[in-house]
Amino acid sequence: MLILQPALRPQRRRKKKIGLAIAGGGPIGGMYELGALRALDEAIEGLDFTRLDVYVGVSSGSFLAAALAAGLGTAEICRIFITDDAAPIRFRPETFLRPAFFEFASRAREIPGTLLGWLMDRLSKPWETDWSELLGRFGALIPTGIFDNRAVEEFLREAFEGLGRSNDFRKLDRRLYIVAVDLDTGETVRFGDEQHQHIPISRAVQASAALPGLYPPVEIEGRYYVDGALRRTLHASVAMDDGCDLVLGLNPLVPFDQGLAARTGKRANRSLVDGGLPTVLSQTFRTMLKSRMQVGLDKYQKEYPASDLVLFEPSGDDAEMFFTNVFSYESRQHLTEHAYRATRADLLARRRELAPILARAGLKLRGDVLADTSRTLISGLDSKRPRRTSVTARLRHTLDDLDVALSTRR
Repeated sequence: MLILQPALRPQRRRKKKIGLAIAGGGPIGGMYELGALRALDEAIEGLDFTRLDVYVGVSSGSFLAAALAAGLGTAEICRIFITDDAAPIRFRPETFLRPAFFEFASRAREIPGTLLGWLMDRLSKPWETDWSELLGRFGALIPTGIFDNRAVEEFLREAFEGLGRSNDFRKLDRRLYIVAVDLDTGETVRFGDEQHQHIPISRAVQASAALPGLYPPVEIEGRYYVDGALRRTLHASVAMDDGCDLVLGLNPLVPFDQGLAARTGKRANRSLVDGGLPTVLSQTFRTMLKSRMQVGLDKYQKEYPASDLVLFEPSGDDAEMFFTNVFSYESRQHLTEHAYRATRADLLARRRELAPILARAGLKLRGDVLADTSRTLISGLDSKRPRRTSVTARLRHTLDDLDVALSTRR
């Protein structure tokens, strides 16, 4: 589904600033966003996702925002995460699902002292039982995350260094913001701003993607950070605060409309309650995110009247996005292809409304690309890639930058 929010008072200036805001949504959400990005990359003339002015990433969306800002194109990212054809980088899903043994051991060390303290209290007050105090005391022994997110940081650091990119916010020639939440204050933190530019990009992504319960909070300089989506869904305002005239947004999680799906023949007419607790929780979580998204959209047009916003997200009857296991890496190619096709269909259906918004930023749709029904995400990738090492990757990246610099001077 495509949501268009045109600027009320567009700025008249020669060089328009373009920003990209990518929300979270777990592994499956990231795959959906990757498919949508690839479709946009092919279908919009003048759009180079490695040369935008501002990037904003939240949770799983921070992976993509950081990769694009570092100069990795959508095709290259697809080869890393979808086709496993991006030497010297090899994506292994199991590395993101390693049990957090260090966290388990850390909590286990506290068991004897906690148990001894509780027994001493019982001996001194044998007839008093405070269940809330009991839960609070032993609740502190529960690990804060199931999986070890240190692998997230290691993978990104090796990817940036192995492909000749930078892991330093300060060395990028464009603005990148990775959004996380300070656990002890509940405040939003923008890694990449002046106060947090010295933090490695890979470390910032690790913090932004630390979904409570699944991954432990990430300690950075004595502060603990968790998933950036806890405060807001998209954080498109970060790009607008930076003066972007056009912001492209991606949000992979929307509530499922069972009635609409039944009318369009995509799902049997039955209640989501039949899916049990996981389905109910998924729908609840998505509804909350969508509600916050809508509040943000209403504010954007009032507070940023000079900015155009183009938001892509699944339709309400998209059963594939809703019922696919959110942590299933096996479905990544199927979901990415699905998002690719859905985004192309949205662009084709809304091309007349979208054209003037894109034109203000010097962009236009490629009608021939959208009309090619035989095109797929995989077919758009080169099947054979030259063998690459970290040295050749750095050389290729340097030559790309030189080519852009020369083109700008001309």
